[in-house]
Amino acid sequence: MDNWVTGAFVYVVVWWVVLFAVLPWGVRTPETPEPGMASSAPENPRILRKFMITSVVALLVWLVIFGVERSGIISFRDMARDMM
Repeated sequence: MDNWVTGAFVYVVVWWVVLFAVLPWGVRTPETPEPGMASSAPENPRILRKFMITSVVALLVWLVIFGVERSGIISFRDMARDMM
């Protein structure tokens, strides 16, 4: 990653992917939903906790991507050049 903008963009993309993986964790639906509410709506979504978990996991994934890119094991520039 050449600059901080690229690194930030990769982190944001990884964060969203991880969020969609974390959202279903621990979801419990009410046995008798209130009138007008979707029957699939969670009782207590604990969204702040899921955001924190997502941030930590996304940071770990980003560090792996950063380390692999910096080490030269995988060169994204070479991959892009080979695609053209």
